[in-house]
Amino acid sequence: MSRLDDALLSDVRRNVGAVADPVAVAREVRRHSVVAGTTQMLESTGAVVDEVVGAGVLQQFLYDENVSDVLVNGPGPVWVDRGGGPVATDVVLEDEQTVRRLAQRLVAACGRRLDDAVPYADARLADGTRLHAVLPPLSPGGTLLSLRLPPRRTFTLADLVRVGSMPAAAVDLLHDVMSKRIAFVISGGTGTGKTTVLSTLLSLVSPAERMVLVEDAIELKPRHPHVVRLESRLANAEGAGGVDLSVLVRQALRMRPDRLVVGEVRGREVVDLLAALNTGHEGGASTLHANRAEHVPARFEALGVAAGLSREAVHSQLAAAIELVLHVRRSADGHRRIAGIAVVEPDVGGLVRVRPAVRFDSDGVSDGALAADLYRRLAAG
Repeated sequence: MSRLDDALLSDVRRNVGAVADPVAVAREVRRHSVVAGTTQMLESTGAVVDEVVGAGVLQQFLYDENVSDVLVNGPGPVWVDRGGGPVATDVVLEDEQTVRRLAQRLVAACGRRLDDAVPYADARLADGTRLHAVLPPLSPGGTLLSLRLPPRRTFTLADLVRVGSMPAAAVDLLHDVMSKRIAFVISGGTGTGKTTVLSTLLSLVSPAERMVLVEDAIELKPRHPHVVRLESRLANAEGAGGVDLSVLVRQALRMRPDRLVVGEVRGREVVDLLAALNTGHEGGASTLHANRAEHVPARFEALGVAAGLSREAVHSQLAAAIELVLHVRRSADGHRRIAGIAVVEPDVGGLVRVRPAVRFDSDGVSDGALAADLYRRLAAG
């Protein structure tokens, strides 16, 4: 920014405050005489508000409903993902000081700390955007910023068919999964669309059912008339006041849920979720990071053992709690697709395994090893 711009921002922060009311900001812009016309006035006012209370030059991407991720790799171009993988944009952050100042301001706005003593931070912006930042020397190339934006719309199954995320032949099958109140998890890697698919499926739940959603940050947006939300809270700068998903899952069980949904299982909340789904709470759902559906038992095992369960207890509860796994992936062209449905079944030694039941591809639905088992479960639901 120019020296005049720096002076304007300084006056806005001093005279207007952290709220940055646009009318008050416009007065400061006019007072500095940096614009000549109405159009310039609006553009300058918007830019100043974004810089003071928003994400600065990154704010334009947060307004774009097609953007899922904004990535800053130190000084240089800003990268965004609009569904086909990260692409460099024309927005360039010129120097390390600019990037570091932006990262520290965003983290501070979330009530967190980012400095030499605490060189990395996880936080959430007011709109639900997840923020992760790392400072040098942990990142030798410069300050790193990763912004994961919450979904801005909820797709229907017809939408997923239209964009090529699933075949039309799979629509009735997914309707059956939801109507029969079968407990399932959606597995996939980072950025494969797990939350998008879960929101779509939850929109199929009967209006007569009450859904309680437990999330780290509000991302699930099912089209449903009776949704109750619980959101975790990060600890403050002093390390106090945090409320994690494990606590919230236990609270949710006291709220008469017809469907208990955990946005993503990634920690000790796995114990409470498995216990809940083993005690009469049918139709529960969650998402889980896994590269393949077959890896889901190993992921549950790793999380459960870390939370204090034995390996045998994890597999025993998993066998009784979860019936199906829907796997999503990115194809070679970068597009997100539902790969198919797998079934959780007993294995030797009291363990469980996950095996494919049906596969989804551009040609439709093809049966796998446990297709008959899947259809039998749906018929019996």
